[in-house]
Formats: sequence, structure tokens, C-alpha cells
Amino acid sequence: MTRLSLPLHHALMLCATIALLFAAIVYAVYAANLIAFPYDYDQGEGFEVQDTALLSQFKLPYLDTETYPFYSSNYPPLFHMLAAPFVWVFGPAYWYGRLLGFAASLLIAAVIAHAVYRDGQQNRWIALLAGLAFLSSNFVYHIGPLFRQHIAMVAFETLAVVMLARAFPRGDKRGITLALFFLLCAGYTKQLAAITALAAIIWMFLRGPRRGLICTAGFGLAGGLVFLWLTLASGGHWWTQAIVANVNDFLYDQAVGLFRLWFGLHGFLLVPATLLVMVELYADRLSIYSIWFVATAGLGGAAAGTWGAGDSYLVTSIAAACILSGVFFSKMLANAWTPSRILQVLPLARIASMSLLLVPALYLGYARATLKMPTIGEFAALAELLGIERNVAFHTRPDEPDFYDSATWTAGGYARIGYLLTEADHAAGAQIVARIQQSDKPALSEDAGFSIAAGRDVVTNPTQLRNLHLAGQFAGDELTRMIEDQAFGLIILRAQFFPPHILEAMGQAYVHNETLFMNGFDYLLLFPRPGYESRFAS
Repeated sequence: MTRLSLPLHHALMLCATIALLFAAIVYAVYAANLIAFPYDYDQGEGFEVQDTALLSQFKLPYLDTETYPFYSSNYPPLFHMLAAPFVWVFGPAYWYGRLLGFAASLLIAAVIAHAVYRDGQQNRWIALLAGLAFLSSNFVYHIGPLFRQHIAMVAFETLAVVMLARAFPRGDKRGITLALFFLLCAGYTKQLAAITALAAIIWMFLRGPRRGLICTAGFGLAGGLVFLWLTLASGGHWWTQAIVANVNDFLYDQAVGLFRLWFGLHGFLLVPATLLVMVELYADRLSIYSIWFVATAGLGGAAAGTWGAGDSYLVTSIAAACILSGVFFSKMLANAWTPSRILQVLPLARIASMSLLLVPALYLGYARATLKMPTIGEFAALAELLGIERNVAFHTRPDEPDFYDSATWTAGGYARIGYLLTEADHAAGAQIVARIQQSDKPALSEDAGFSIAAGRDVVTNPTQLRNLHLAGQFAGDELTRMIEDQAFGLIILRAQFFPPHILEAMGQAYVHNETLFMNGFDYLLLFPRPGYESRFAS
């Protein structure tokens, strides 16, 4: 180790900290901007609000889609149950669900930092950088401050895994029970948590087959009882809406594109994480973090390729990678490896010396790889200094938002969001609400938030109808009749996710008279077609 190595290490670590703290600041600015927006930002948020509103009335959101209002949810209820008390005080709104999501992402970062400090070499600086690295991910940035249940699922998963890593080997019954409870919470927040549950069960069997079998049996019994209750309480609709309707087509190009993007953005952490997995496999024993990482990267990445999925399905693997890479970096810096024949042949002292520069350099590289920020306002001068310009375009228009994203929005399934909303977006949303209020009839909208703001019924969930239609579980006769009878004062389309025969009925009975641009999308406003005569008219 040269005389300059340690001061240079500290200088580079400080630079890495500043870079990742800047990413956290951008994330907080984005979250604050989004929390203030009273309409859908990510498609489907409004239906999460509606699920929460129904649960606040002690009603399950798993309903019969063949009868008015043709509404049902395809997600487990826990996240919406956590948000339901806010409805009692503030009514249906987006801000508290987004605030809960943002808080969940901060909790995950804190748990990651704790795990790296506890299971690494108690290196506070590396623990801090590992937590900040999670918040810097483009995928986390997307999903964190939304009124969506996914980030809450990751929070429960991370709590469960980090707690189980210490409690299970020690035979700490209370700790194991609490960890499995969090894992159960993850599963009833979103079904994707089954991958983490599988990883945890495999690891428990490897570490203690008898104890693992007992824990798995108890966990399965508890989960099965909840599942049975939901099925019975919903009259069987829980099974149809949350299980059958979630079997979607696999899109190979989307899966491959997201895998490439996942590695391109996070490779500075994924490679060290993979190296630690290999070290554990060949020279130590596999930790729960390694099995978790491999399972969520492989199976979660495959699930990301299904229709309706996206980059958020890889967020759990990023949490695992942040822990593994942090532990790996801590051990490199401390030269704290378990003796083995494989490791003894490596020049570990030289590696430890090199790591003083390598570790902060990797975190700096990661900060640059995941850079995203507005390019106007307070950020304009910094964007010019960094030499970056806006590089993304909206979904339906050639306009470019004043935003830079290192991912460039090119991969299919990557959420094309992250830019800040403007006064024009607020005004456009208010205009759509005003159009709904011009009629006493309900509106049929692909974004539920407009109907909620207008004080009208939330009618149906188009993506759910699409999935049910493809599964042969939706006929839609009553909805078709209402459309042809022009029972809706306005139809609002954003992505035209309705089943084909429903869209066809809309095209016959309604006419597209107006388009309003909001949140990167063209919203098509369809009004009753004058002189149209329904085939159901007597």
C-alpha cells in the first residue's frame, strides 16, 4: 500500500458519496413533484386508489366483471389495506399512496445498509453507499414514489430476508416467525414475492433441513389459510381475478431487452455481487442473499418479459445485489475472507490494496451509469456542466420532456416515466374532469382518477378485462349493451387496453371529438355519436 492510497481512497469515497447523494436528491424532488399530482402518472395507479377506497369500506375489490360497474382488481390487498385509513380522513387520493411507496423505498435502503454493516465488516461508509446505490437505480426511481404495491412488496421481502439471515442459523424462533410473517406480507402485497419465498425455503433447507421443513410447513399453512379466506370471502372471484387473470403472454424481446438494460445500468454492482456468489459457492457456504439474488434475477427477469410487466420486476434483484456487492466490498477492503484452499492461492493482500481505489471507483461508475435528472430549472446549470441534454421522447408525441435518463427509454417494458410534471399537466387533468362533469352519466375511463375527482363511479379496469378476455373469463355482454345504449357520458382512452369487441362497440356508438395531452400521453375523448341507434333499443 502506497502512502497516497489511503488519502486517495477517502477522496474517491467522498466523491462517490456526493454522486449517490445527488441521485437521492433527484429522487426526492421527483417524488415531491409526483405526490402533488392528483391524477394518474403511471398507468393503473387510479385503480390502486379505487382498491384502497373499496377496502376502506371493508369491501374486497375482487368483484364480478360481468355486472356494473364491471370492476375488479388483480392484486392482493395488503398494500391497499395499509393505505385505507388515509381514505377515512382524506378521501380517495393519490398522494398518501405515493408517500407510502417513497417511504418504503427509503426503508429498503436503510435495511440494505444495516445488512451490509452487520454481515460485512461493520464498514459504515460502504453500508451507506450500498443503501444509496439502491435509491440510485433507474428501476427503483421509476416505481418508488408511485401509488403501486410493488415497492412495498420489495420492502417486506428485504426485511424478511435480512431478518432470516441472522435468525434462522441461531434458531431464534421469534426472529424466524417475524421474518416469515414479513415474507407472508410480501406475498399478499404482490404475487411476485413467491420467488423470494422459494429462495428463502431453499436456503432454509440447505442450512437446516429439519428446521426448514417445520418453518416451511407453518409458512405454507398460514399462507394457505389467508388464500382460502380470500377465495371464500370473495365468492371465488379472488381466484379468477388475482390468479387466472395474471397469466399473460411472454414477450421474448422484452425479457432480453430488460436483462440487457438491467446489466448495463447496474453492472458495476452486479459483477461484484456475482463474484461473491461464486466465492460462497466454491470456498464458503451459500448465504441467503446469494440464493435470493440468483432466484430474483433469473425468475424475476423472466417474469419481467410478460405482458404488463416491466423493469420493476427486477427491483428485488437490485436490492439483493446492493447487499452482496456491499458485503463483497467490505471484505475486500478488510481482507476478511474465510480461509480456504481456493482463496489461499489468491494474492489477497494485493487485492485489498487495489480495492482502496477500485471500490469507490465502482460506486462512481455506478452513479454515472444510473444518472437521470431534469435538464431545466435548478438543474439546468448542472446539466450544462455535466454535458448532458434531454434524451427521451413522450409516448404519443415527438415532444421531448426536459429530462435525461441514462437508460434512454429504448428497451421494451422499461417504464417511460421519471420526468417532472408541469402546470400544463395539472390543467389538462382538470379539463378532463370538467368534461366528465358536463354530463350526469358516469364516464368510462382508462384512468380511474378522473372519475374519482369528478365524483362519478369508477367503471371497470381495462387491463383486467383484457386479461380475463384472453383467459376466456370475460364475455362483456352487459358492458357492450351499456356502450351501445350510450349510457356513458364520456369515454376516455389512453392506451386502448379494452378487449377488441369492447373497443369495436365504442367505435360504433361514440365519436372521437377531442384530444388532451397530459403526462406524456394523448387522452382521446369520445362523446356519444349523434343519431346512433343501439341494436338493443326496443
